[in-house]
Amino acid sequence: MLNAIPTDWIWGLVGGLMIGLGGAVYLLANGRVMGASGILGGLVDGTGRDTAAERLVFLAGVFLLPIALKPLYRPFSTDATENVAVLVAAGLLVGIGTRFANGCTSGHGVCGISRLSLRGIIATVLYIVAGGLTIVVFRHLLGVI
Repeated sequence: MLNAIPTDWIWGLVGGLMIGLGGAVYLLANGRVMGASGILGGLVDGTGRDTAAERLVFLAGVFLLPIALKPLYRPFSTDATENVAVLVAAGLLVGIGTRFANGCTSGHGVCGISRLSLRGIIATVLYIVAGGLTIVVFRHLLGVI
């Protein structure tokens, strides 16, 4: 009997398509690039007061859509650590990194590369390299994750 072909990659493809579609709709509707960290950061630091309503609607969608779609999915497991301290540290480091990079994966990677933005391409290459180095150090050298 033949083994079934793994299909887990399909969920990554679907997620990527949804982020790309969301970025396109945001750009067409607002004339601005959809960068999730910039949208959230503008609310936190006060620079986005004039567009606070659209920022809040966007963030509500980011949090509520997965809840609304939950009945369509079966339970699955991830390889994420159960160490809460590591998860909190990772989240904080991602947040700090997106502020230093003036954007996140959705802003630079999805929207920046699709617009052939040199800044977006360079940022994407750098955060992928940094992520790879982080895994090498923390998983393979230190054994933390």
